[in-house]
Amino acid sequence: MANHLKKIGFISTRIAGTDGVSLEIKKWCEVLNRNGFKCYFFAGELDMPPEKSFLAKEAHFEHPEVKKVQKYCFDRMTRPRRISKKIHDIKDQVKSKLYRFQKKFDLDLIIPENALAIPMHIPLGMAITEFIAETAIPAIAHHHDLRWERTRFLNSAVDDYLHMSFPPELPTLKHVVINSLAATELSYRVGISNVVIPNVYNFEKPPSGIDSYAKSLRSKIGLDKTDPFILHPTRVIPRKWIEKSVELVSMLKLKKPSLIISHASGDEGDDYAKHVYQYAKRLGVKILAIDNMVNSLRKKGKNNSFFTIGDVYKNADIIAYPTGYEGFGNAFLETIYFKKPIIINRYSIYIADIEPKGFDAIVFDNIITNETVGKVKELLGNPDRIAEIAEKNYELARKYFSYEVLEKKLLSIIHSF
Repeated sequence: MANHLKKIGFISTRIAGTDGVSLEIKKWCEVLNRNGFKCYFFAGELDMPPEKSFLAKEAHFEHPEVKKVQKYCFDRMTRPRRISKKIHDIKDQVKSKLYRFQKKFDLDLIIPENALAIPMHIPLGMAITEFIAETAIPAIAHHHDLRWERTRFLNSAVDDYLHMSFPPELPTLKHVVINSLAATELSYRVGISNVVIPNVYNFEKPPSGIDSYAKSLRSKIGLDKTDPFILHPTRVIPRKWIEKSVELVSMLKLKKPSLIISHASGDEGDDYAKHVYQYAKRLGVKILAIDNMVNSLRKKGKNNSFFTIGDVYKNADIIAYPTGYEGFGNAFLETIYFKKPIIINRYSIYIADIEPKGFDAIVFDNIITNETVGKVKELLGNPDRIAEIAEKNYELARKYFSYEVLEKKLLSIIHSF
């Protein structure tokens, strides 16, 4: 271990719930903790241990003042002077709290998580950039979604801020991306060298079997034992292509056509969710949204019960993952970990970084065909084949996307300081 870098501070807009960034933060912390590091957390929303957390409400992308300025930043070419002033005011408030965060926990190194990649909170990115520049603190920027990967950030009235902080290039700042295409683009567009660390899972610790509490989820959402549990395990946002999962369920001609969706709408509004529900109704598919039943911990109550995302996966018969674009694909790794079959669209990162490893999946290219549906039907009726696929995929994931892969690469970067 790099003995002089013991205390590490993670910084993000939100470190809570089941979004991909929060999940990866928790995985990185597990690996760091078992190597003798201590981890602390700074965000606008937190579900981490209070004694290790620093809540800064202005750091959340949903903070009212942040939302006011963000709406003047994109889909236009100029911004009012008052917005520039407000951005700097919020930036200064957040930066002051970053100094307090560093002092409170005597931090040796910080890890900004996606806050210097996707400009959902411009003042936060600027604050982090200035904090690193002013203190020369060692830092690792962990980029999940770079700004040019999202069309909503292409037209901008804040190009000056984007070039400054999304991402910045600083002497004590190193950069990590989660896929090879992002690595190439980051080098090509802004000349920043970087390291690829894919999303990971703890494959050295296999999942436990399904217990009676987890099994109760099926009946609570109205499914019988014979009804296929078809899970779409993502947020309800356009790039997840949930319509394709709806089409799959419709084409399977089930007795009770149902699609289970485990996550909420997220940060891109409710218009898409309304569209998905209307589309499903037209195709005769019932959407079973269970995000209000999913939590990080189980909880059994008189009026409601909470299940973990692991409980949800354990109930699933097949995972539908027709996503149009992913930075990597947490749902893919979760599917492999819980030993479930998957039907997946061949999105760009899957083609570049996952498919060459040899995983066994039902794949399609943008369109659910009758042939694709036939493969799903055949697989659902063959438990021996499902078990064979599950074991093969698990061993491949343990080789390429395990905690040990993360450990080797991340500790190497920390040692380089």
